Amino acid sequence: MKHAEITGWGKCVPPAILSNKDLATFMDTSDEWITSRTGIEERRICHCNFSDMALVASRHALAAAGLEPGELDLILLGCLTPDSHCPNTASIIADALGARNAAAIDINSACTGFLYGLHIGTNLIRTGAHKKVLVIGGEFISHYMNWAKRDVAVLFGDACGAVVIEATNEETGLLTASIGCESDAKYAIQITNLGSSYSRMTDDFLYVDWNFEGQEVFKRAVKAMAQACENVLEKQNLSVSDIKLVVPHQANKRILDALAKRIGLDENQVFVNVHKYGNTSAGTIPVALTEALEESKIHPGDYLLMASFGAGLTWGAGIIKWSDRITPLKKSDADLPPCNETALEILENHINRYRARSKLTA
Repeated sequence: MKHAEITGWGKCVPPAILSNKDLATFMDTSDEWITSRTGIEERRICHCNFSDMALVASRHALAAAGLEPGELDLILLGCLTPDSHCPNTASIIADALGARNAAAIDINSACTGFLYGLHIGTNLIRTGAHKKVLVIGGEFISHYMNWAKRDVAVLFGDACGAVVIEATNEETGLLTASIGCESDAKYAIQITNLGSSYSRMTDDFLYVDWNFEGQEVFKRAVKAMAQACENVLEKQNLSVSDIKLVVPHQANKRILDALAKRIGLDENQVFVNVHKYGNTSAGTIPVALTEALEESKIHPGDYLLMASFGAGLTWGAGIIKWSDRITPLKKSDADLPPCNETALEILENHINRYRARSKLTA
């Protein structure tokens, strides 16, 4: 049976930092209010296009794998805030990379986008349909935010990560996954005024808004991720003690703590970086995976557990067996264009529009 080894990895986090104290300058909140409820201390704000982040992460992943873009035969992009829906953003990335031999597919399952992509890419390699696949996950979500809505706006940030997976006969990579969707609660996380079901004939269409039912999301996220983790552990005949590191979706520190408690994990087994970036949706797992490797928290032969939950309400978990290599074959100097503005300056016009509208509709 063929497997899909993770041979390359990379990330891109924008340089502009939006701290909790920055949020408190225009919002009724405080660092203590946000940190105590979410564990988030700051988040990053992108100053360019989403695809710019994806290209940086992808070039680092390709360098780590020692591959040229022309060797890829498939690009899978997990993202709900792409540059464009037509053409799809995976094709924009393929063109910019010079990946002339790669098919290009966008996947919108929100926060589970990367894990879904890894699951799809791995299984396509197992069938023999593809051999070298680039899987990307990331978001440009701060620019779709209602900055007058405190309960949602404090949670999210921008980032992107990517991995390369390649066909191998060794038992490595994503060994098993369990994915699903609790569609009966799909409206618990909803970005409104975005899509054909909303009227384009009124001024309201110019304003994207959110429905975010925090308690419902918390309850379902912990339950679904825990069940998915238990499913994949059972499939692989593994116990929690066999797992060296859990690399979960970084939605909220409280959710991570509740998940760890529910499935019997020690806190040292769980990789956490939500305090630095907030919830970057499809970007959280690949960025966390890259940082775990950079921090030497992953070793050859380690079993890793991934879990994610997002709008839809989609959920998933997977077990990875790491291969022998934990360092990049090559390094890339890819970086974003220079940023000459603070996070508040980047968002200023956007914040002012939503604050003005909030006062009008109050």
